[in-house]
Amino acid sequence: MAIQETFDTALDDAANVSALPLKGRKVLIIVENLPVPFDRRVWQEARTLTAAGAQVCVICPTGKGFTERYECIEGIHVYRHPLPLDASGALGYLLEYGVALFWETVLAWKIFFRHGFDTVHGCNPPDLIFLVALQFRLFGVPYIFDHHDINPELYEAKYEKRGFFWRLMCCFEWITFKSARVVISTNESYREIAQVRGGKKADDIYVVRSGPDLSRFVAVEPNPSLKKGRKYLVGYVGVMGAQEGVDILLDAVAYIKNQMGRDDIQFVLVGGGPSAKGLAADAERMGLSECVTFTGRVSDHDLLEVLSTADVCVNPDRVNPMNDKSTMNKIIEYMALGKPIVQFDVTEGRRSAEEASLYAKANDAKDFAEKIVALLENPDERARMGAIGRQRVASSLAWPYQIPNLIAAYKKVKRQA
Repeated sequence: MAIQETFDTALDDAANVSALPLKGRKVLIIVENLPVPFDRRVWQEARTLTAAGAQVCVICPTGKGFTERYECIEGIHVYRHPLPLDASGALGYLLEYGVALFWETVLAWKIFFRHGFDTVHGCNPPDLIFLVALQFRLFGVPYIFDHHDINPELYEAKYEKRGFFWRLMCCFEWITFKSARVVISTNESYREIAQVRGGKKADDIYVVRSGPDLSRFVAVEPNPSLKKGRKYLVGYVGVMGAQEGVDILLDAVAYIKNQMGRDDIQFVLVGGGPSAKGLAADAERMGLSECVTFTGRVSDHDLLEVLSTADVCVNPDRVNPMNDKSTMNKIIEYMALGKPIVQFDVTEGRRSAEEASLYAKANDAKDFAEKIVALLENPDERARMGAIGRQRVASSLAWPYQIPNLIAAYKKVKRQA
């Protein structure tokens, strides 16, 4: 009851949105890597700004289940553009970013004349959206940079090197920070980067975490058929790329099955990405197809069904500078549903989960596997950890606690314009 009361108070006090503090404002949000409303962070920001009185338009790519080039959803104008298939390699990313910038520019001018906007809100990656925003500087339109990913570290994590393109990422990041009137950081590590690498003043940076909306992100009835007759289910949700460590998870599954002799655990992996097909092929080659299910991208209901059925949830993100400083949405979502977690020991992962998670040795598939099994065999500990995670989300990490800083960032931009 105390948790619910705390959360209800946060809802009531969330920047007093009902007073329409942004009435009359017109906002353009640009995001490249996911369609809206599938990108839950961007969608929550758009809905909150709309509830606060602003007119909101969003430019984003098309994607599975989101193919309409224009939709008005809950009063938010969503303009989508096509993108090439998931990029890989320098030429692939050059093509993807070039196509995206072309469409973002075309649609931004279309929206400018059709709806108008007084603020551009760019969500990376990549750190190139300033090229669109700067076109409207002559009209007095300021730029808010919403820092989702640290791209120099992301490049290094993907390719395990630095070199010319890494230096280019650093350059784009620096220009992005300099172009922005205000920076929205997803955590304290990103806030520090905005100050140290970006040279931003502390009072021009607002931390807005990617907390779930607990009025929408709620548990559903578990579906025992997902376990395929096995006793336990371990759930994963997220993008499947090189840096997400799903290959380490498969190694852990192989250890559980072949070395620990366990055939009573089903693993369900939700999400898509550039490595998804290759990982599914790896699972088949390793003889894991029967106990590992790859769902691809699924609806919110199906996602919630998997997580609601799971006994333990995992985050196998590799330990590297990128993942050490980044807050993974899946961690907060697992906690919101009261699920105990196994992950590697990274700074922001531990800051988010605290005692709601077990922490394996860095990139160690065997230790990861052993911690999964140990947690599955201890239902009391699972319940204790799940309750801690749920309380942390409901008392400090959920979306209503982020709203005041989002509104404050927009008020700051208005004062500077």
